[in-house]
Amino acid sequence: MKSYRVSVNGKTYEVIVEETSNTGMGQAAATAVKEETVPVNTEKNTSRMPVTEGTPINAPLSGSILEIKVKPGETVKQGQVLLTLEALKMENEIVAPVAGVVKGVYVQTGAMVNVGDVLVVLG
Repeated sequence: MKSYRVSVNGKTYEVIVEETSNTGMGQAAATAVKEETVPVNTEKNTSRMPVTEGTPINAPLSGSILEIKVKPGETVKQGQVLLTLEALKMENEIVAPVAGVVKGVYVQTGAMVNVGDVLVVLG
């Protein structure tokens, strides 16, 4: 049996697949034997956590994080580049819409993000 985690619309499921060795016709087949909703520690996926204080900077496009140019506690100016997001084979600079202090960075280099995921929070 193999176990896989699958995310659908922000919910994570664990799917257990049992491999059968013979279907009666001499061929191997895989059959999904059960699907369970498993509570998953969502704290690891901080990009989907609600932000209660500060100005969240959300991903405008789905893609991967190429470079993070700020750290928590750093003061940034309006228009300063916070990070680089690769989407649609293009590098997109995500800039600070307001001046402030970086309260948190919610992604890592190489991470895949979806539209609306929180990338950085400014305070």
